[in-house]
Amino acid sequence: MTIRLPGTDGRFRTYEPRRSPLVVPTGTPFTSRTVYAAAHVVADPYADVSPDAPAAVDWDTTLAFRRHLWSHGLGVAEAMDTAQRGTGLDWAGAAELIRRSAAEAKAVGGRIACGAGTDQLAAGTLAEIRTAYEEQLAVVEGAGAQAILMASRALAATAGGPEDYLDLYGHLLHQVADPVILHWLGPMFDPALEGYWGSADLDTATEVFLEVVAAHPDKVDGVKISLLDARREIDLRRRLPRGVRCYTGDDFHYPELIAGDGKGFSHALLGVFDPLGAVAAEAVRTLDTGDTAGFHELLDPTVELSRHLFQPPTRFYKTGVVLLAWLAGHQDHFTMVGGLQSARSLPHLVKAYELADGLGLFPDPERAETRMRTLLALYGVDG
Repeated sequence: MTIRLPGTDGRFRTYEPRRSPLVVPTGTPFTSRTVYAAAHVVADPYADVSPDAPAAVDWDTTLAFRRHLWSHGLGVAEAMDTAQRGTGLDWAGAAELIRRSAAEAKAVGGRIACGAGTDQLAAGTLAEIRTAYEEQLAVVEGAGAQAILMASRALAATAGGPEDYLDLYGHLLHQVADPVILHWLGPMFDPALEGYWGSADLDTATEVFLEVVAAHPDKVDGVKISLLDARREIDLRRRLPRGVRCYTGDDFHYPELIAGDGKGFSHALLGVFDPLGAVAAEAVRTLDTGDTAGFHELLDPTVELSRHLFQPPTRFYKTGVVLLAWLAGHQDHFTMVGGLQSARSLPHLVKAYELADGLGLFPDPERAETRMRTLLALYGVDG
């Protein structure tokens, strides 16, 4: 059986889907690395909402997907940009997601960390931004989850320079109950974060970021770097205080960063581990045994798919993530909050399907093929 797929040149090609998936067993948590998958939310496709209305979430299916990730030993990074924070999911929805997922994690013994930001504000003074962070931290800590201090659009727009970042983050870290993960999200993921840490020069910004960490090492479990620059991440992680982890958020270079070198390695907090959950987990368990070659054999082939999903405009990577969740059978529809299922072109989605199928990521390849044919038909593709 073959399927006709359109390419970026407008021409069709014949593709033969694989008949059997990559079989990966569920397993225990890892011993050598701490690994989080930033998980997407599943929209309610039957809710009568407009793209700019508060999100309607299918809570049962959303939580079922988190149980899938936990079953493979992965931690869940909740209410992050993969969950469409600021692109469909508002703070009220994120707070509900945090509470529900944290309760589910407790019930099944899963690891969870949740994003705390300032997205209840469109803009504000530094005092208002601090209050917004405090409100969200209270929700995360009240739910019994570890906090991830997310980068703030409001702070990026309001801060007058590095001193405002040092003061605000210092205040927040002084009062948190438990060590947090600091999140540096680059402008390729969110253009509103250009110039974060008080400078558009990344060398200068790095010094400010490291100054925040150095001033409060006992309150920082780790830092999550999402700059898609492996060399910069390696240089930064070598300068972290002892005991502070580096969580890679680099969806282009994650195998080499997680494997590490003689001077250290990165843990992981990755959006691409949403669709790659099972194979990523098996790769890390292989690394736990000391088999670095086996780790690379499993994970290196996934990089082409990840680079495709995260190609510019990178902030729309979530569309491909949700497409693959639908094709893999984790949800019954290809609908996203905010209508973002339309954010990528048909050729982009087709290529994502082809790469994921080639990797054996679909537990039921025939179902994935049938669903892909349904999507093609909606675009007027016959046969």
